[in-house]
Amino acid sequence: MACMKLGSKSEVFHLDGHTWLCSTGLQSDVIIEIEEMSFHLHKFPLLSRSEVLENLIGEHSSEDEKRCVLQLHDVPGGAKTFLLAAKFCYGIKMELTALNVVSLRCAAEYLGMSEDYGEENLITQTENFLNEVFGSWTDSLKALETCEEVPLLAEELHIVSRCINSLAMKACADPSLFSWPMQGGSDIRNPDGTVFWNGIRTSAKPHPVGEDWWYEDVSFLRLPLYKRLILEVGSNGMNPRRVAGALMYYAKKHLPLLGRKSSIESGNYASRSTISATSEADQRSLLEEIVELLPDQKGVTPSNFLLRLLRTAMIIHASPSCRQNLEKRVGTQLDEASLQDLLIPNSGYSVETLYDIDCVQRILDHFMLMDRDDPTSNYVEHEGQITESSHSLIPITMVANLIDSYLAEVASDVNLKLAKFQSLAAVVPGYARPIDDGIYRAIDIYLKAHPWLTDSEREQLCRLMNCQKFSLEASTHAAQNERLPLRVIVQVLFFEQLRLRTSVSGWFFVSENLDNSQNLSGNLALARNDLHPQAGAIHGRIMVDDMKERVSELEKECLSMKQEIEKLGKTKVSSWNILLRKFGFSRSKSKYGDPEASKPTDTKELLTSSAPLINGGENQNNESVE
Repeated sequence: MACMKLGSKSEVFHLDGHTWLCSTGLQSDVIIEIEEMSFHLHKFPLLSRSEVLENLIGEHSSEDEKRCVLQLHDVPGGAKTFLLAAKFCYGIKMELTALNVVSLRCAAEYLGMSEDYGEENLITQTENFLNEVFGSWTDSLKALETCEEVPLLAEELHIVSRCINSLAMKACADPSLFSWPMQGGSDIRNPDGTVFWNGIRTSAKPHPVGEDWWYEDVSFLRLPLYKRLILEVGSNGMNPRRVAGALMYYAKKHLPLLGRKSSIESGNYASRSTISATSEADQRSLLEEIVELLPDQKGVTPSNFLLRLLRTAMIIHASPSCRQNLEKRVGTQLDEASLQDLLIPNSGYSVETLYDIDCVQRILDHFMLMDRDDPTSNYVEHEGQITESSHSLIPITMVANLIDSYLAEVASDVNLKLAKFQSLAAVVPGYARPIDDGIYRAIDIYLKAHPWLTDSEREQLCRLMNCQKFSLEASTHAAQNERLPLRVIVQVLFFEQLRLRTSVSGWFFVSENLDNSQNLSGNLALARNDLHPQAGAIHGRIMVDDMKERVSELEKECLSMKQEIEKLGKTKVSSWNILLRKFGFSRSKSKYGDPEASKPTDTKELLTSSAPLINGGENQNNESVE
């Protein structure tokens, strides 16, 4: 820590109650009152160093030479700082430090202690020491904090701006190239960072200093000074990720609600009643300032932090512009968000649903708008399908999986309206889903939680999914799901039969190619053994004939089943179950039938599925059935 000693005389000031006396052997001829303290001093040492005191003493001396009482209640730094200035006038030993130099420099300016009233006067001495302070990170930080004690003069003398420039320059530079005292880089913070050799204390090899070494030090600053420092480091070219990291550290330290789990499931839901009015206003102001300071670049600030800021903003009722700003930021990088962070509890006055679905709807709308206008998207849509150009996990597919998982989570809320569920699900285009297991799971949970839906509403809801893109497990479950409309189940059965037929045709094509290759090489082996090739060919024909017969039977069963369905109608569920058993579907347990097991399918599992990307609505499916 920087330190400078001024003066050479021994201490002659002593305190008697609220009075400072100067024991020089001469009677005091001037009394200076500051706040509750009074100083009994002598005119000559003061007027020889201070222009202001010279003028005041001259005015009072003309009125009454025997008694001179001056009141300086507005001196910067108060009585404590004036005592140091008085000691300097008397030439008494005093110590300049980073903690008192700012207030003393302001007091010297206030008292007019310039070079016109003696060489090496207090203004010059304090300015020289400030230049030493600005060379140290720790001292610059201490000096900046003390500027809040004398804000007006500190600004006028540019002390605040010089402190901030000093700190910003050091924060932007490589700390390993300099010897500034800093957090994490000195043995003060790490007691094990010193060794002893023959009783001599020496520094061990310094530990590497990360880019976040300055985050904690500046987090103690009040918001106005901290804001100016962040703006300065940004203008000096600091990496936006480092700026965002510093703001995240500051927000976590000063926003208690930000780190609190507010999930409804955890039981720690924070409500407005848990915050006092004063602290709520302070936190609201702080949060809005932090949101404005966050860098605008996409991906610089993590999505989970932005969503926690948004959740806190809703709890403390931040301004609409602040919340809209956060929603847009989250929307631009929604593919990086997680389901847990997206579950924002509904904190409105009229709470209809447990989670704020309208907020997620707006975030998703922002993402789709950005994704549609983004020329750098690494995919193109071709005939309703996605053609990848670089990556398999493209953003829109990841968002589709995330929204399907979110819908499955909120579908069990009985207060969730059908229109709101449909609106959120319909924003995601069909080509963004390589497989429709996720949206089917969400629809199934919603149907189970809302058994009062009419047949037409169920039909309308099921239009959100494409039966052609079901996995085998989803198809098996859907074929037995009595909550689904009858027509949807018929479509599932038909596409399963079509898939089987396609597989058989492919196997038959491969078999013919194998037979042809065997015929080409059969002439060479015929001379050695004439019996085995004939037996193999006969066996192959028998297998092909059996497979053709099986396909023919499946077609007949599907046709007869369709005819019986038209006769039975939708009310004869028992007869429908008989048809299902006839077709070969058993009532085995599946994760789709259990809401507890209806968890989001992993993204990698969805993308590695071999289900074809066939776009087709219900009308196309019906035409295929016909």
